[in-house]
Amino acid sequence: MNYEADKLIFDNEDNDDLLEFVDEDGASDSDEWKIIIVDDEENVHYLTKQILSNFAFERKSLRFLSAYSAAEARELARLHPDAAVILLDVMMDGNKAGLEVVKYIREVLNNRLVRIILRTGQPHEAPEETVIRDYDINDYKEKTELTARKLTTTMIASLRSYRDIVTLENNRKGLEKTLESSAALLEAQSLKRLASCILTQLLSILSINSSRRAAAISGLVAVKEANGEFYIIDGTEKYCGMIGQPATQFAAGDASEMLAAARKEKKGIHFGHCFIQYFQGKNQHESFIYLDGLASLTDWEKNLINIFGMTVAATFDNSFLTKEIEDTQKEIIFTLGEFSEARSKETGNHVKRVAEYSKLLALKYGLPEEEAELIKLASPMHDVGKLGITDTILNKPGKLAPEEFEIIKAHGVLGYEILRNSNRKIMQTAALIALQHHEKYDGTGYPNGIKGEDIHIYGRITAIADVFDALGSHRVYKAAWPLDKILEYFAGEKRKHFDPKLVDIFFDNLPEFLQIRDAFKDM
Repeated sequence: MNYEADKLIFDNEDNDDLLEFVDEDGASDSDEWKIIIVDDEENVHYLTKQILSNFAFERKSLRFLSAYSAAEARELARLHPDAAVILLDVMMDGNKAGLEVVKYIREVLNNRLVRIILRTGQPHEAPEETVIRDYDINDYKEKTELTARKLTTTMIASLRSYRDIVTLENNRKGLEKTLESSAALLEAQSLKRLASCILTQLLSILSINSSRRAAAISGLVAVKEANGEFYIIDGTEKYCGMIGQPATQFAAGDASEMLAAARKEKKGIHFGHCFIQYFQGKNQHESFIYLDGLASLTDWEKNLINIFGMTVAATFDNSFLTKEIEDTQKEIIFTLGEFSEARSKETGNHVKRVAEYSKLLALKYGLPEEEAELIKLASPMHDVGKLGITDTILNKPGKLAPEEFEIIKAHGVLGYEILRNSNRKIMQTAALIALQHHEKYDGTGYPNGIKGEDIHIYGRITAIADVFDALGSHRVYKAAWPLDKILEYFAGEKRKHFDPKLVDIFFDNLPEFLQIRDAFKDM
């Protein structure tokens, strides 16, 4: 053993009480502190570990990682960015390699959190004043002064400093993430997306604490429907099977008591490893967020969740208001579509069926949910141009004269002109559908005689939905066709009237189309 190493072990008076030191100021989720020992002498590693073998701080023990060269030190620092303390020898391999390790950790790895304690047996080679001024270190010790007692007290001070700096950094990141999350929430366009965004952002905020695994946290979002029941609108993997179901499936026992308490106090409730946040908006809409798997939330994390919750409450208010506006728009759209059909003595359920057929066909074709929903909302106005056609022509029971048919054919353009000036996406889509749903795949349709994929997919989809329903429905000029005759017609018009790919999809999923037909029968 050399002198410096011997000094660590033999000058150990009254050290037992320090080795058992436990700080009760706080707690953390991880059960150990990572300590990296960097020295080219094996005895220094051995004696450091021996002295600190029973050491504990905040009920957490030490986990030692050893490096015997500057290269090994850099690699350990890279692999373990959550190391709390590095005991770093200045002189290795005959040079000041330890100082280069400091620069690598601070400047390359950009790790400002780890506490670096330089240890040297040759202080004249690296003067304390120069080293502290030029390098970002946290303590400088000559090996001759590092008795067992001083090593222990130095470790306590360093870990306490690391804990406080990490807490401050987590607070900073948490507030930053909360602000980012608030912006993300405002971009959510529906309650479902808002719920998904809430869960994603909450898990992101809680995962700032590196000792907590996001995968261990589960949660759900529920809203109160018109019938007075809470329904789950989104959830993590644990609860995804309950989406769309009453929250009573989940809210049993402690969860039920938590919800009752949260509703009474109108705030977030932390209960063991669980958290529930209840919201009641200005428009009296109610909702709540539930999380479990939260081991020992710190006060700053609880505060972050509560701050985030205030943003969520405001966003829920906006989302419910947006939903009410959208529901009103949908009702107006369906009413307008039904009115145009009613003028031609056709049933209002025709537009409902066309809407559902169109969405189903769009989804089976591979369009995203949002786009399929857009087609569903817009397709009821496919014949809105009929509002500009006279009743005598519109409701003529017999065959139309050529000039009368030309007038009827104009309803696509009329519908387009009625809708095209709106800057709303639904109206723009409806205008396109109104204009093109009578175009044919072979180019023989109207009003513009375009063909193939020059016809927008929205027009091609609505054409199949409209014709399928029209053929199967009674009209003033014809009786309803039987299903086998309708299918025969579609098979014959494949590549002529209709997009062949869409016809194949229609046939492959016929039972689902028939379910829609049966669900919206004519009165």
